[in-house]
Amino acid sequence: MPKPLDLPQGTLDLLILRALRLGPQHGWAISQRLEQLSSAVLQVPQGSLYPALHRLERRGWITSTWGVSDHNRQARFYELSRSGRKQLDREVEDWQRLTTAVSQVLRETES
Repeated sequence: MPKPLDLPQGTLDLLILRALRLGPQHGWAISQRLEQLSSAVLQVPQGSLYPALHRLERRGWITSTWGVSDHNRQARFYELSRSGRKQLDREVEDWQRLTTAVSQVLRETES
């Protein structure tokens, strides 16, 4: 199993927005989904996840409502807002530009 990686600053917001594009989820389900999609390379500690969810909600990019989880427990479910979908599109585009540029620099050989 690969070693978990620390996320670069700002990356968690992008990943949460992407996970919520699939539909409303509670916090634990978001962290599990990210771990699953990354083949367990990305493991988001609860101490990082919930402050990020609150930050995204304050920015208006997600909304939350109380509901009942699959295990019949009260849970807060988070969902992308319209502005959150637009923000996700912008951040995906920026991320792709950044990773392309970093890859170019890393591939560059000394002459």
